[in-house]
Amino acid sequence: MKSIIIASTSTLHEGSYLEYLLHTLQVHFKNCKSILFIPFARPGGISHNEYTEKAAQAFATINISVKGIHEFENPAEAIKNAEGIFTGGGNTFLLVTQLYKHNIMQLLSETVKNGTPYLGTSAGSNICGLSMQTTNDMPIVYPPSFQTLGLIPFNLNPHYLDPDLQSKHMGETRETRIKEFHAFNSIPVLGLREGSWLEVKGNKIILKGSLTARLFKQNQNPIELETESDLSDLK
Repeated sequence: MKSIIIASTSTLHEGSYLEYLLHTLQVHFKNCKSILFIPFARPGGISHNEYTEKAAQAFATINISVKGIHEFENPAEAIKNAEGIFTGGGNTFLLVTQLYKHNIMQLLSETVKNGTPYLGTSAGSNICGLSMQTTNDMPIVYPPSFQTLGLIPFNLNPHYLDPDLQSKHMGETRETRIKEFHAFNSIPVLGLREGSWLEVKGNKIILKGSLTARLFKQNQNPIELETESDLSDLK
């Protein structure tokens, strides 16, 4: 049975890395002594080792050890043998490119669908949808495909921001960008605000966290979803 946490972000304002999620993660990874960390989304400024250490420090507080996938000679075997998996944030284009480069996109999807507990934050959440086409990130590299894990039957926009009605900025809002996506695609898009996440248990998808989320469907007005909303039938 699928067991997935899909979080908008890893860090809230004035909080430490994963701090707001630690209680949830303690339950989510309760049967794991260790988890596999995928740091491939980080484009620079911090190495894979440093990024993995950052994750390890957070999980150490709930007595779970962390090892980066880059530390293994065979990434596919690392995924197959993982007790739990965490994909961190960064740039979604880079993350998707690396997953295809290592030929593990499909394997990662199958492994999580078969029940290995998974956590995604930011870019690691983007890839849980049907495609990465509703990411906020710049295309700094060119992935061979926009298709991602397909763990849920819709797309995500993590770090969703509402339009600032007091702003004089004339550029596109997140809502505008999602509507542009819907000019050519019918896949629903969930705008996940900071502090919100999805809890997936089997085919059950429940919105969790401190804030509402904004749901966009093609040719429909967006709607607000309250915490504990059931998105299991969203397609």
